[in-house]
Amino acid sequence: MKNRLLISLFLFFLLSTITFKEKITIIKFNINKIIIDNNFLLKDKDIKKLLVPIYNENLMFIDNKDIETALMQNDFIDRFSIKKKYPNTLKIKIFEKKPIAILVNKKEKFYLSEKIELIEYENIKEYQNLPYVFGNKEKFEIFYKNLQKIDFPFNLIKKYTFYESQRWDLETINKKVIKLNSKKYLENIKNYLKLREKNSFKKYEVFDYRIDNQLILK
Repeated sequence: MKNRLLISLFLFFLLSTITFKEKITIIKFNINKIIIDNNFLLKDKDIKKLLVPIYNENLMFIDNKDIETALMQNDFIDRFSIKKKYPNTLKIKIFEKKPIAILVNKKEKFYLSEKIELIEYENIKEYQNLPYVFGNKEKFEIFYKNLQKIDFPFNLIKKYTFYESQRWDLETINKKVIKLNSKKYLENIKNYLKLREKNSFKKYEVFDYRIDNQLILK
C-alpha cells in the first residue's frame, strides 16, 4: 500500500513537471516577428497590416488557412509560401499578380492580371502605360487567349474596344486602328501583321476588316 502511494505521488509530480515545461515551451513559440520577401509592388507594412490577427499566435499550431484568409484580402497577391523559423519568426514569400491591361466597364475600372483576373484599381505609376480594354471581362478573356495561340505581339496595342455587334477594334501604339470582323478576327490580325511591315501600307491609319473577305484602307 505504501509503495503504491509513493508511485502515485512520483507519477503526479512527474506529469505535473512535464505539463509545466510544455506550457513554457509553447509560450516561447508565439509569433512576434514576420518577414516579408519577394514583394515588388506591395509594401511590407501593408502586408503586415493584413497579418495583424496572427501575431502572438503559436508558431507550431498556426493554421495556414488563417494566413491565406488574411493575405488574400489584397487582390495583388497571387500566392505565397511560408517558412517557420523557431522560436518566434514567420517568413512569408509573396508572389504578386502582374497586370497586363486596365479594364473599363460601365464606368468601373480594374486591372486585369495575366490570368484575366480582376484586380482592384489604384493609380500606380508602374502601370500607367498599360493598354486599356473597353468592354466585357469574359469576352476579353476569350479574345486574349485566342491571340495567345497565334503569338500575338501584345506590346503593339494601346487600346482594345468591344462593341455590341460582338466584334473588336484594336488601336496600336502607333495610332493605327484595326477594325476586326466578328468571326474571322484571327485571320484579320494575321493579315494585318504581314501588311504592317510593308512600306506601301505604312501610310494607312485604318485597316477595316468588318466586311467578309474585304480590307478597306483609309
